[in-house]
Amino acid sequence: MAKDSTKSLNMIESFSEFKELKNIDKSTLISVMEESFRSVVAKMFGTDENFTVVINPDKGDCEIWRDRTVVADGEVEDPNTQIAFSEARKIDAECEVGEEVTDSVDFLSFGRRAVLNLRQTLASKILELQKESVYDKYKDRVGQIVYGEVYQTWKKETLLLDSEGNEMLLPKSEQIPSDFFRKGDSVKAVVAKVDNQNNNLKIILSRTANEFLQRLFELEVPEVQEGIIQIKAIARQPGERAKVAVESLEDRIDPVGSCVGVKGSRIHNIVRELRNENIDVINYTSNLPLFIARALSPAKIVSTNIIEEQKRAEVLLKPEDVSLAIGKGGLNIKLASRLTGYDIEVFRDVEANTGDDIYLDEFSDEIDQWIIDILKDLGYDTAKSVLAVSREELIRSTDLEEETIDHLLSVLRAEFE
Repeated sequence: MAKDSTKSLNMIESFSEFKELKNIDKSTLISVMEESFRSVVAKMFGTDENFTVVINPDKGDCEIWRDRTVVADGEVEDPNTQIAFSEARKIDAECEVGEEVTDSVDFLSFGRRAVLNLRQTLASKILELQKESVYDKYKDRVGQIVYGEVYQTWKKETLLLDSEGNEMLLPKSEQIPSDFFRKGDSVKAVVAKVDNQNNNLKIILSRTANEFLQRLFELEVPEVQEGIIQIKAIARQPGERAKVAVESLEDRIDPVGSCVGVKGSRIHNIVRELRNENIDVINYTSNLPLFIARALSPAKIVSTNIIEEQKRAEVLLKPEDVSLAIGKGGLNIKLASRLTGYDIEVFRDVEANTGDDIYLDEFSDEIDQWIIDILKDLGYDTAKSVLAVSREELIRSTDLEEETIDHLLSVLRAEFE
């Protein structure tokens, strides 16, 4: 190389930091460096066609060569593509006018701006390559579990770093409501979405997706991982409750028992990861009425009427099972509907009732659930237990508005008139 090879060597060595930090392979780095040099040269001279850039990673140096046509002294019109005969003879003593000569170019002689431009170009190209590499790695991992360390937490999202320092985002909307993270915490989640539009890489994670619960079962239950037990459907209210329908491909294996484990040993780890989310594991069946009955457990079904064209199921229950089927805040029936794919409506078996009391949960379509919950907390589970108390006592004990109590009593009394 030319006389300034030591300076060039140092410059090339300074670029090695990109290789170490970004983990770019040697051939790719050489290609990127050559492209970057050419880009700067083209900006300075208007073209890079008569330049040859040679990157030698083994020696740690870079050579730039320029081809120019020899013209008579005083006839040089473009000093980038032409060289005067007398100057050319200093490079090649035997050259003649019309021939080409090649000489080495000292890139550092282009000035500080050129070197800075080169650094910026190289950094930009390597960053782009790195993002493409990470995108290619994660786009095939959508729906898979990844581990990340909490780097920073904001109001709407948490920033995680993987083992290679790549950034991943866990939005608040994809976190379990009771999730609380501190810097340095290790977090488990599934990859929900990977996007690299306009070279703006985003890896979005989720802990509320059904896939997260499924992957946790695969981690904890070998039979699920091996495909002997299949998870047919999942319905979740993250952090509160989930229903999982499972099926075994081998008659000798109990799918529910295998997923729960001895004394709940397998399900316990999953529940703990999901912030004590209550998980119901049920046997899947293609028999729809039976599947709906299992989904509404622990309530026991009297009969089921399937309205296929409306994807709706009318379920008849004994009065004492209605509140069990609906669940607190209507969560049990909501999850059962999601799990089965049918909109489930609960009806009380009037014949079985014959003047018996009625559970308050059956009035959830006329009375707000939070009011019912207040009454139940006070020990009033049925309509008659509420009607047995004076209006004044109800106002005092519940601390509800008089209008609210009057509406409540009106609805309950109408049921027995």
